[in-house]
Amino acid sequence: MPNPRPAPLPASVDATLDLLTGGSYVADRSLATSLYLALKLRRPLFLEGEAGVGKTEIAKVLSATLGRKLLRLQCYEGLDAAAAVYEWNYARQMMEIRLAEATGDRDRDALSADLFSDRFLVKRPLLQALEPDLAGPPVLLIDELDRTDEPFEAYLLEILSDFQVSIPEYGTIRAAEPPIVILTSNRTREIHDALKRRCFYHWVDYPSAAREREILAVKAPQADARLAAQVVGFVQSLRGMDLYKAPGVAETLDWAQALVELNQLELEPTVINDTLGTLLKYQDDIARIQGSEAARILAQVKTELAATTAR
Repeated sequence: MPNPRPAPLPASVDATLDLLTGGSYVADRSLATSLYLALKLRRPLFLEGEAGVGKTEIAKVLSATLGRKLLRLQCYEGLDAAAAVYEWNYARQMMEIRLAEATGDRDRDALSADLFSDRFLVKRPLLQALEPDLAGPPVLLIDELDRTDEPFEAYLLEILSDFQVSIPEYGTIRAAEPPIVILTSNRTREIHDALKRRCFYHWVDYPSAAREREILAVKAPQADARLAAQVVGFVQSLRGMDLYKAPGVAETLDWAQALVELNQLELEPTVINDTLGTLLKYQDDIARIQGSEAARILAQVKTELAATTAR
């Protein structure tokens, strides 16, 4: 069976847009430009923006369209090197020590060298990303970096600048070819400048109404065009309000798909009230919008759409 050949990286911004489109991702040109430069110059791409705007999806699309392995490190408070980079298989090391003691066939120095060899090294996503792959360097997704703490950020600096990991007992492991690195943050806290300097940066904003309709057409093609336009108009209006958590694109898609399942061809006040839980994730926000406020927003959306159609 022939070895898979690495898929070529896009050769231009337009080719990058085509690549994303081929993965059913509707992107604007500024995002495609940032991604193209990161791929071309082999730099990590740091994507920041509100939750649900499609940051994580970019890494998934790159993996699928380029045919590369996706390695995902989901960040959380307290994440450390043992979970993110490597750890030693202590149970196997103890068994090896006891076996050596029982048989007496190895001296202390040989045993010590063997215990910290590759066969006892448990590789986590960051270390796996530095290994060669027949399909080409993998896509490394470091997701929701803002959930970790500053010591872990500091640990990432060596990896993101030199694409290497230093293991005291083992040595330095360096990537023959840098992985494609995508970092995301929902900006629940600021990321340190030292890390940002090692990356290209792009803010992923909420889409315009026109682009959000394009996204619905790609991701939820079953939705009637009139329903899709009303959904987008309603969601865009909500984002202009002072809510605890405005709905992202992910919630727009969830809502549209839920309405399709309910056989809705257009929005109605009753169905909005019944389905707000798929769009808004906090009870205070739901209570504020339900009822007369939802009816008011819907009436405004329908009036604006009617005026646009009449032009």
